[in-house]
Amino acid sequence: MMDNVSQIRMFFLSGLNETNYHRFTLFFLTLLCYCVILLVNISVIVTIILDKNLHEPMYIFICAFCMNALYGTTGFYPKLLWDLLSPVHVISYSGCLVQAQVGSSFVCSELTILSVMAYDRYVAICRPLEYHSVMSKQRLILLVCYSWVTPFCMIGISTFLTSRLKLCSPYIHKFFCVNWMIVKLACSPAQTTVNGIVVYITIVVYLIHALFIVLSYMYLIKTCANSIENRAKFMQTCVPHLTSLLIFLVTLLFEIMIMHFDPNNFPQTFKNFVSIETLVIPPLINPLIYVFSKSVFLAESFIYFN
Repeated sequence: MMDNVSQIRMFFLSGLNETNYHRFTLFFLTLLCYCVILLVNISVIVTIILDKNLHEPMYIFICAFCMNALYGTTGFYPKLLWDLLSPVHVISYSGCLVQAQVGSSFVCSELTILSVMAYDRYVAICRPLEYHSVMSKQRLILLVCYSWVTPFCMIGISTFLTSRLKLCSPYIHKFFCVNWMIVKLACSPAQTTVNGIVVYITIVVYLIHALFIVLSYMYLIKTCANSIENRAKFMQTCVPHLTSLLIFLVTLLFEIMIMHFDPNNFPQTFKNFVSIETLVIPPLINPLIYVFSKSVFLAESFIYFN
């Protein structure tokens, strides 16, 4: 039985080896970034919770979006801040699996929430008279749970399979843990066959989510083109979603590029930037996009009615 499990109990992270001369500067910049992420996301969450006028499906999904950002960044930033002040960058085997689980499920939840938002906007704009019956409280709870539980369980299966691999190296060439980097440490490629199947299934599932989002917004654009009222609704509620989607896809594309090509062909600084941008740009920018778009809409409405 012991042949089927890893004897490695500690991983060495090499992604920060080139930052020793700037680690205090990077520590304060990272701490500042993390504090701003906490501030903007918690502010949006508290505002939505306290303001009963915002207890609508669209704002509940934005609240879920911000909660997911807090979930993902909390699994990453505290360890990074610790490593920036530490001469040795290590993480326990179980801690590495937890970090891989949190990071991957955070990314998948981002796409799931965006697909749920697309469905919500489709119902609001294309079936406005049925909106409150379709987006009932029960369905809203179901969609929020789907946005969090499904990605967590799918990534959980992958993480469980990764935990059963026999590993032959404790060195991870990143400054945080991800499943695919741990799988690359497997002693035999034959061990990773099931992992590969699960990964491809997960990719297909989330490609379907991405296709659903694209088709939904294409249909919404077509529907809104001939109506001034619908165009206003689209600009107010859909453009922020599309902006969030674009930011997410661009950051994810760079990460996939690093995974697909030989990582050794890229400088370590570039690889670090690509690795961290998914956990910096969307959690920081998305709440600001929604706050800004809401403020602009309220200002335009005030000018129009006065």
